[in-house]
Amino acid sequence: MSQEASQQTMAEQDPTPEQLAAIAAANDESEGGVNYKAPAQKSLQEIQELDKDDESLRKYKEALLGSTDVVTDPGVANVQVTRLTLMCETAPNALTLDLLGDLESYKKQSFVLKEGVEYRIKISFKVNREIVSGLKYIQQTSRKGVRIDKSDYMVGSYGPRPTQEYDFLTPLEEAPKGMLARGTYAIKSKFTDDDKNDLLSWEWNLTIKKDWKD
Repeated sequence: MSQEASQQTMAEQDPTPEQLAAIAAANDESEGGVNYKAPAQKSLQEIQELDKDDESLRKYKEALLGSTDVVTDPGVANVQVTRLTLMCETAPNALTLDLLGDLESYKKQSFVLKEGVEYRIKISFKVNREIVSGLKYIQQTSRKGVRIDKSDYMVGSYGPRPTQEYDFLTPLEEAPKGMLARGTYAIKSKFTDDDKNDLLSWEWNLTIKKDWKD
């Protein structure tokens, strides 16, 4: 969410379409492209067979990949995005979305975030069978139907670890503040891989208020 939205105004009114468009334009200018070329994909079995007689390399791969007790059920996705957590030390209650639950219901709910607080978004996920590369978390924020921000976060590459989740944390951000910033923001989130496969998409809402309860 852009800090440009934190500009205060004396008028007690919602931002105009022109103001929202100006915020979106400023955010677009700050978005930088990343030239990233995906490496050749190899299966876990292929990697385990590489230089299998080299003891030092075997130990290195074991440390990198961990246990080889992977999920073999083809009906289970290789990457399972399990949970989104809004991390804020001053929040009175945990702010968590169970992404294995009813995603449609989250369109009708909203997190409340006190203006001006610092927070991070944590995405929890599991990798079940094969190494996955180039994971990315994409977040698009809109207000009153106008897109005001879009953020792409490179999550990285991970080996299978079905019995233990991985956690990805976004950089620390400050919630916008001021009368103009208060209100509800619609957020579209997506988790993708190197091949731009949509591993999971979900929509949720964030409401900025003067206090946690007002």
